Amino acid sequence: MSNRKEIFKIAFAYVGVIVGAGLSSGQDILQYFLSFGTPGLIGAAVLGVLNIIFGKIILSLGSCFGAQSHQEVFSHITSPWITRIIDAILIAANFIIGFVMIAGAGSNLQQQFHIPTWMGALICCALIILVSFLDFEKITGILGIFTPIVIVMIALISCVSLMHFDFDFSTLSATASTLASPMPNIFLSVINYFSLCMLTGVSMAFVLGGSILRIDTAKKAGLLGGSMIGLVIMGAAFSMFANIISIKEAEMPMLSLVAKISPVLSGFYALVIFALIFNTAFSLFYADASRFAKGNTRKTRIWMIILVASGYAASFGGFKDLISNLYPILGWLGMIMVLIIAGAWLLNQKRVVQEKYIRRSMVHLFAKKKYMPEYYTAVDQKKLEKLKKLSASPSEKLVSNIKDYGRQLEEQLKHPKAIMNYLKSELPVQETSSFESA
Repeated sequence: MSNRKEIFKIAFAYVGVIVGAGLSSGQDILQYFLSFGTPGLIGAAVLGVLNIIFGKIILSLGSCFGAQSHQEVFSHITSPWITRIIDAILIAANFIIGFVMIAGAGSNLQQQFHIPTWMGALICCALIILVSFLDFEKITGILGIFTPIVIVMIALISCVSLMHFDFDFSTLSATASTLASPMPNIFLSVINYFSLCMLTGVSMAFVLGGSILRIDTAKKAGLLGGSMIGLVIMGAAFSMFANIISIKEAEMPMLSLVAKISPVLSGFYALVIFALIFNTAFSLFYADASRFAKGNTRKTRIWMIILVASGYAASFGGFKDLISNLYPILGWLGMIMVLIIAGAWLLNQKRVVQEKYIRRSMVHLFAKKKYMPEYYTAVDQKKLEKLKKLSASPSEKLVSNIKDYGRQLEEQLKHPKAIMNYLKSELPVQETSSFESA
């Protein structure tokens, strides 16, 4: 896989994790932002910027520590007792938001196709369990497959809304301000909802980051994914604000908006929303299952069945009510985690850079051992073992990622000389970097 292709694949998967039932349906944006009128649009823009910044941070930290669960990252960046608290918060939040997503799946299919809510939720649960039996590479591909579609759909809706927008901001703002909000002001709403977004996505985002060998690739994927989330947020916020009078009471406001444009298009968008709901629900349950199973594939699948079945039973509280009652509480809990992640990023900059060059050196040594064995010495082997110990990533996971990267280079470049030249130009090694004397 080329570096650019990997960046897009991970970025699309990251968007698929974050953009679930609330964002794609518009219900979250309606309650948290548009309920404040025109200032809500500014708040939505700030939310987009925060997603760009933290997309980069979270995927980079996941890559740096070779994460297979959120616990592996937090154990490196904070104290054991804080790690245990965050671990408990994330496990609970993943399950709670997971069953809210299942409720959203039922509401979505009921509103558009008149399928009973319980059946729509059950279909979503069955798909989650089935996909959990695939390997992680295929799972990552599935998580990102609908991201380009939703971006195009939001762009189309935004353009149509702009064409029919009468720019009567005062009337639209006054109408929007009649909506109930879970927060007292837009400032707290941005903080609370962003923390909720991070709480929703951080566990799976760390795991996505952990699958990436090159930390620079993780950074770029996070920036790209965060930018796409920002575009989705702003496009959806503006479109709903322009049509607030007609969609303010809808359970799925974006779906109602699309139905005004075209009944055929609304059917397609309902399926896209369902797919994004599935993405987020799967990611949340998978993160918890992976945490409980400690990386064991068989146990992960068993836990998936248990968690999803429990989530289905808990999903009958009503999508709209679940969002307004549960999300604010989770948002405040998430703010603690966001502050810890931001602090860890600032304090671990040197460590992240060091890890990048450790991996580059290891890639060069593995390539030398395979393609130039006559020049590979005992000193090289000793250096390789030292680098494994110095790395922040578990050795077994790191070596596996390096070998996967090597296979990808072989598929693309074919010839050993071309591979060695590529590594020399694309992955230069700083022989004098600090880890050499560590």
